[in-house]
Amino acid sequence: MKVRLITAVAVSAALVGIAGCGSGSSSSSGSGGSGTTLTYWASNQGASLQDDQKVLQPELDKFQKQTGVKVNLQVIGWPDLQNKILAATTSGNGPDVLNIGNTWAPSLQATGAFLPFGDAEFKAIGGKDKFVPASLATGGMAGKDPTSVPLYSLVYGLYYNKKMFADAGLKPPTTWEELQDAAKKLTDKSKGVYGMAMEGGSYTEGVHFAFIFGQQQDSNPFTTDGKADFTSAGQVQGVKQYVDLMADGVVNPSSAQYKNGPEAPGDFAKGKAAMLMSQNNADNTLVADGMKSDEYGVVAIPAPANAPKNTASFVAGINLSVFKNTKNKDAALKFVNFMTSEEEQKIFDKPFAALPVLKGVTPNFTDNADEAKTFQEILNTRAVPLPLVPNEAAYETNVGNAVVQLTAQAATGKAPSDDDIKAALQKAQDTMAAAG
Repeated sequence: MKVRLITAVAVSAALVGIAGCGSGSSSSSGSGGSGTTLTYWASNQGASLQDDQKVLQPELDKFQKQTGVKVNLQVIGWPDLQNKILAATTSGNGPDVLNIGNTWAPSLQATGAFLPFGDAEFKAIGGKDKFVPASLATGGMAGKDPTSVPLYSLVYGLYYNKKMFADAGLKPPTTWEELQDAAKKLTDKSKGVYGMAMEGGSYTEGVHFAFIFGQQQDSNPFTTDGKADFTSAGQVQGVKQYVDLMADGVVNPSSAQYKNGPEAPGDFAKGKAAMLMSQNNADNTLVADGMKSDEYGVVAIPAPANAPKNTASFVAGINLSVFKNTKNKDAALKFVNFMTSEEEQKIFDKPFAALPVLKGVTPNFTDNADEAKTFQEILNTRAVPLPLVPNEAAYETNVGNAVVQLTAQAATGKAPSDDDIKAALQKAQDTMAAAG
């Protein structure tokens, strides 16, 4: 599940050496025409680096045929990508164009190493109006020209087992209370079946749901001037909403150890759990575990009945950035325009299980039209970016780890109180403040 891996590595600030393939390292023209060579760092989206190479290279060859611009491709795994980017921001020796996890955008923008997309740059890539607004909003810090534009998008949805729901006479939940009720009715511990699957040991999942459920309470983890505010009533309630799934006994206690692997989707696919909250690229894991697309349905993760907002996801995904010191700006922008064109979006979204970032483009990551429509509607109308602040990665680490610890406590049968949750969030806020 690539997007979870994105945020898992985003907390690393260690710099490592990289081999030189600097911006504009091979170019005979700064105009962006024939004879120009770009270096492109692509994130690993598929099952392997080699699989990504097979998907991308034919399209890069197509781009060269159309423009005369050659693209040297390097597909980089998530454990290495951010360290390589951070090293490039300090050495000045990086690619022309690169993929970033969209949650990295504000902190990378703060380095000053990336090209801002102003009016001229947006015109060169087909205009900002072509993008889905929620995806475009992930491009950098609020109130500033973004330094990245969306390439692939993903969002969370609630997967449910159609047969298990039908056998129990249940309909897909439309409120959080209905979800809780369904989860209890569908839990049969004597058979090892639970109402909900959970990656309880994943700090990225923990912070993602803390953020989403906090948003449902109209609460933000940062003030308007960027100061951490993790202990407000809405933030506490958001964490409690997630942790209470474990405390209520509708989640297998052993899943407190599940991290960002195949265990939770596997439990759902194998009928050990009736529901799963996951991003749309879970489809690949479900199919690999033998589940057919007509055996599950997807709805938006519901909010409590009295919640002030119905936010159902944050905007996850991959963005494209251009290094400011590139000697091939025009060619780089042509390439960004190409990669974010409707034709290429349709080509990339299926193997990479992504949602299109362009308005009006029909999702094709799945053959299930209802599922595709649901996920696209969540992205278009019920998803918001994670906090657009430079220390977003530290927020994910500290709050995420606090949620993991609270979930582990709930798995032992001791439900965390509001005071427990507030104390854990205060510790997370203090730890982040101490780190500077």
